[in-house]
Amino acid sequence: MKFTKRTLYIILVIAITIAVDQISKVIVRGSIEPRTEVSPGERIPVIGDMFVMMNVENNGAFLGMGSDLNPTLRLIVLLILPIVVLGFVLRHILKDKTIDPWSLFAFASIIGGGIANVYDRIVYGSVTDFFFIDLGGVFRTGIFNMADVSVTAGMFILLFASFKNKKKVTITE
Repeated sequence: MKFTKRTLYIILVIAITIAVDQISKVIVRGSIEPRTEVSPGERIPVIGDMFVMMNVENNGAFLGMGSDLNPTLRLIVLLILPIVVLGFVLRHILKDKTIDPWSLFAFASIIGGGIANVYDRIVYGSVTDFFFIDLGGVFRTGIFNMADVSVTAGMFILLFASFKNKKKVTITE
């Protein structure tokens, strides 16, 4: 594989995404008492009760989904399948030179966030989540981390880019 500026850009976005996520998790693990079965853990209000930090180890995927799967199925669904998908997406963005810059950034952010959470599952057996948003019951999130932010932002950017790119396509008959 030839290392072009484009390839270097992809690797850099992925690496920065992973680094930001892992550094934030190290800080959280080292400074916030975790929630356990016997302890509610520490809740640190950042902006009142609207934006709170805590330390939760998530054995599942998004919002804990899959945490009750048997160990073999959890291994397949939460480790093997994501690694395969991330590999295919990475291969796709490295080979397809027609991807616009916004979509390229979005895909690299998704890959970086995915790798960061897979790394946690391999090394720690769970993913450290720590952000929670509650806008007075009108909007409320599950507990999430920086990798989740990267994946979600990447998805929104891809959605926006796909609408923007469709406007450029003209239908002629």
